[in-house]
Amino acid sequence: MTKLEDDAHPESGAFEGAFADGKPESSGRFHGGMKQGEWKFFYRNGRLKALGVYDDGKLTGHWVWWRENGQRRQEGAFTEARQVGPWKRWFDNGQLWDEGTYNDNGKKVGEWTTYERDGAVKSTRIHRGPRS
Repeated sequence: MTKLEDDAHPESGAFEGAFADGKPESSGRFHGGMKQGEWKFFYRNGRLKALGVYDDGKLTGHWVWWRENGQRRQEGAFTEARQVGPWKRWFDNGQLWDEGTYNDNGKKVGEWTTYERDGAVKSTRIHRGPRS
């Protein structure tokens, strides 16, 4: 496993990035100089910041981000580094902020709902798909 404290990384193999104080900042693998497979990112306090998968350096599959206090920030999937499928974001108080779906081109489609900090519905908007 390679442990580095700057932007350098191995061409291939396991990697652990660190903050200047030596605490873990990230961990994952490189293949052919690109991030590959599952990666974890951390806050300085040691809590998980993000967890997801890279394929040839591009975000892919399901990803989750958390706030520094451990509460969920946002969650959704990527294909070829584009947001796809259902996505949700949360306020720092844990209440849902918004939710909706992205099409295969990374564009919002269908119903998107935005909420107030107290959980009440603020607005609902219908996003139309691309016109043929």
